[in-house]
Parts: sequence; C-alpha cells; structure tokens
Amino acid sequence: MKGRLIVLEGGEGAGKSTHAQFVREWLERSGRRVVLTREPGGTPLAEAIRALVLRGWDEGIDGTTELLLMFAARAAHLQALVRPALDAGQDVVCDRFVDATYAYQGAGRGLREKDIDLLAGLVLKRLRPDLVIVLDIDPAVGAQRVQGRGASNRFDAEALAFQARVRKAYLRRARREPKRYAVIDADRSREAVQADVAHALERLK
Repeated sequence: MKGRLIVLEGGEGAGKSTHAQFVREWLERSGRRVVLTREPGGTPLAEAIRALVLRGWDEGIDGTTELLLMFAARAAHLQALVRPALDAGQDVVCDRFVDATYAYQGAGRGLREKDIDLLAGLVLKRLRPDLVIVLDIDPAVGAQRVQGRGASNRFDAEALAFQARVRKAYLRRARREPKRYAVIDADRSREAVQADVAHALERLK
C-alpha cells in the first residue's frame, strides 16, 4: 500500500506548523504510519539549503536564484525522505510543498508559471499531493501573528502587497482543482480550524 502525501499551505502566520502536528496525530489515530516534514528542508541537505534561502544576504537573492534553491532543496527532500516514505506505505505530512513555489516565487516574485512548471516536471515527475489544505488568512492578520511569535525570516518581512499576491495565488490554484484542495478559514479558534481540517482528511478514507 502506497502512502499519501498531505500538504499544508498558506501565508505567513496561518498556523501551518501547528495544524500539521494535528494532521499527523489524526492520521496516526486512524492507524496510519506518518512522517512529518517541511519545505524547504526536511533532510540535512535540504535544511542546509533552507538556511541559505532564508538568510538575509547583503547582496540580496533575486527571484530566479530563490526559485532554483527551492527546487534544489525539494529534489533532495524528495529523494532522501518523501519518496522512500511513500513507497514504504507511510503518509507524508508536509508543511509547504510545490504550491508554495507557485505562490511565493511565482505570484510573489513575479516569475513565470511556465518556468516553474518546467522545474516541477523535472523534480516531481508525476508526484502530486493527494490533499492540499490551504489555511487561508488575511495577510494583515497573519503579520500580527508573526510579530507575536518573535522569531521571523525574510519572507515574514515581505510587504502586505506581496503577501496578498501569495494569498490570491493559493486561492486560484485551489479553485482549479477543488477535489484535491481544501480551503479553510484560519482566522478562527484552533478547535474550529482543526474540525475543518479533520473533515478534509476524511476525503482520504
């Protein structure tokens, strides 16, 4: 039995890491074996690339460089962790995946979708998430949450206009494939959000 790939997406401050833990616990209660991971990152090599991406370089990182680094991290992650886990029948819960690239580097940075498609085809081959949970939140509310948690990275510091483009991209992608995506209002209590997340997970049964 092959595992399923479940991805949590959304803008800054949407609560992806918190709700990813809930997804793992929910799946484990259902009798599944689960691997929880994140992008960029998830393996030593991919985490090293993540550190490069998130660091504030004096020379800056242009959109194309950022895009290539993201896919380099993704390729390492898939090869070392994601594909072996899926092949072993484990469910993989990932905090961000390829939709984040279309949202951040595509809509956010203004890179062409067809260029992202090319890299996605090279790295992902035929792999697609079985379920993408989009935790939707107003960028202004997300920014307040980020400020409240203290630690931040250079994506957290992007202007609200950038974050608004990211949000629109996520919602646009979800509208294209409503059977594979679940859009959930993340500006509610943890319990309310997780009730909707659990409902979305029921699709996998």
